[in-house]
Amino acid sequence: MAARPAAVVFDVGNVLYDWNPRFLYERLIDDDRALDAFLRDVCTKEWHFQHDAGRPFAETSAELSALYPEHEALIAAWGPRFTEQLGDMLPGMRALVLELDAARVPLFAITNFSHEFWPPFRAREAVIFDRFRDIVVSGEERLVKPDPAIYALALRRFGLAGPDAIFIDDRLDNAEAARDAGMLAHHFTDAERLRAELAALGLVGEMSPAV
Repeated sequence: MAARPAAVVFDVGNVLYDWNPRFLYERLIDDDRALDAFLRDVCTKEWHFQHDAGRPFAETSAELSALYPEHEALIAAWGPRFTEQLGDMLPGMRALVLELDAARVPLFAITNFSHEFWPPFRAREAVIFDRFRDIVVSGEERLVKPDPAIYALALRRFGLAGPDAIFIDDRLDNAEAARDAGMLAHHFTDAERLRAELAALGLVGEMSPAV
């Protein structure tokens, strides 16, 4: 039987918090078709991935604005207002984090996140992230999941061997890379399914506590 992991390592976007650029841009673009086109063709998630890899927003926004000068003001809003793209914690996740913390389970995170956008979001959600012992941010390290190097770095920094931790990510390739690094891994779809796995490992109870 596999040893019970001692620590839980979370992804942040779309595991703990709902990330969707529409949360911001639906406030700035009234027409739904124009909004869809802007996020499909201009400020795409592929373009944003450069920030997760450590590129400064000043560089990426200048390049994109040169291609789409008619959208310069909208492009410029992406960085300073990035926190508005992140909504509330996903259903059930706040209770799960609080229960793990109350049980003194060490909490960590590995997140693909811009080194510029992370600090204001971290400050906004300090009541949650203050419970984490350490968080590896891709933009700070210039390493992004699923690069094996980011998992190796995180395990060293966290002081964990692979089997000591279970890693949770909404992307299958990121979860599989964590498994390749020696961790247990959970491909996240919802809090109920995650709770069931953590309960089977003896880290939480089977039912969500009343909140």
